[in-house]
Amino acid sequence: MRVLPPAARACVLGAVLAAAACAAPAFRPGSAVPWPAVGLLAVLCLGCEAVRVLPFRGRALFEGAGSFPPVVLAAVFLLPPSAAALVALPAGLAQPTAGRPVAVRRVWHGAQQAVAAWAAGQAYGLLCGPKALTGASAFPYALLPAAVAAAVFCLVLTALDAAVLAAAEGRPATTARRGPAALLRAPSAASAPALAPYCLHGLVGLMMAVMWHSPYGPPAALLVLLPMCISCWALAQYQREHAAHQATIRALVQAVDIKDRYTRGHSERVGQASAMIARELGMTGDRLEVVRIAGILHDVGKLGVPTRLLRKNGPLTPEERRVIELHPEYGHEMVRGIGFLGEARAAILHHHERVDGTGYPYGLSGQQIPVLARVVAVADSFDAMTSTRSYSRARPVGTALAELERCAGSQFDPAMVRALTTAVGRHGWHPVVTSDEDLQAAAAAAAGPGGAEPGQLPGMPAQGRDAARTGPPGQGRAGP
Repeated sequence: MRVLPPAARACVLGAVLAAAACAAPAFRPGSAVPWPAVGLLAVLCLGCEAVRVLPFRGRALFEGAGSFPPVVLAAVFLLPPSAAALVALPAGLAQPTAGRPVAVRRVWHGAQQAVAAWAAGQAYGLLCGPKALTGASAFPYALLPAAVAAAVFCLVLTALDAAVLAAAEGRPATTARRGPAALLRAPSAASAPALAPYCLHGLVGLMMAVMWHSPYGPPAALLVLLPMCISCWALAQYQREHAAHQATIRALVQAVDIKDRYTRGHSERVGQASAMIARELGMTGDRLEVVRIAGILHDVGKLGVPTRLLRKNGPLTPEERRVIELHPEYGHEMVRGIGFLGEARAAILHHHERVDGTGYPYGLSGQQIPVLARVVAVADSFDAMTSTRSYSRARPVGTALAELERCAGSQFDPAMVRALTTAVGRHGWHPVVTSDEDLQAAAAAAAGPGGAEPGQLPGMPAQGRDAARTGPPGQGRAGP
């Protein structure tokens, strides 16, 4: 508690006192609390929480996909509000913690869950949910009270998170991301709880409550959790795979950015511009993501180009240019075995082809060039012209678009140029780049007290500047 500011300590203490007040009515004489049901649901909550963090092949089985909210909401629908608070308390206390103070974090989570369950139970009761649930033909009318209760549960959790953030950091919760308040948040709580998942949890909890009241009793209610657990497992697997893909892409991009610092951030901007073009062309879903990845990784082959050529102080000789022009083939070979890239591999290989057949590496023309390669070619040249390079100053966006239109039909696919022009006209060009910040932070950390020059990684010589810009419009050297 000492690591928290006084206001945050008061917030935690207030939540604990509120949770105690919410649960206290259950212990009053004559409260008629069905203690066997309370015990069973509390144990079930703890069991679901244990399964959520169960180690499987060296990692958590569900990797942050919580499975006990449906059980807590089932308790809200089946029990008095004070008893529902008691059911939620143990699972909240058992939530995994990723930092200190562990005890305070657990107490906070438990109190937060108990207060939210009590508030949801009150809302459910005010809307006559128990009567609708147990009535002979009134079950459909329980859907509205159940939905409201799930929403209240989510909103109370959100409000308590916001309160502790504001108390700990003295600023709006929407701007507080780190600091002492982060000590109290769940390890996976990067943002406020989303309402939609809690509505789904409420529906599952309502199904459990209905089965609980059926002739088959509690055992039938437990079967409702099976598809929910399978869904959580599938979601966790998808999130894990997606995270691995993003880590692979990030590592490749950072490797290129470190080797060729004058193109730092270029990869991400090309990915963003490629996605803008793809949306205008009607691409959605997985294909849109593949286009974005193709734009991000289009220059990964520069890892195979000698660093001295990428950093040469002066114009390239014809032989040196031919070496750099091998980077699309190098890139294609590097990513050949990465299955999830799909069409992106062809875009990496052919993004320097020209529609008139004078490009490289294979001199393809027109429709022979893959669609994604034509998209990336336009995005690549657009960013090259609108970014300051060692061999050219940044051009205004309008000037760059005019140059692309001038070269449409010879170097670029006119349809791709029109798509980019339309997208920029509608949304503007506001590139969002993170690699610059990541690399600068890494450089600062590695430099230590002596430090290196700003923007320069320690142990790496200052990069030379080209004397002149050569090559086709928007491509500089052997392309951006």
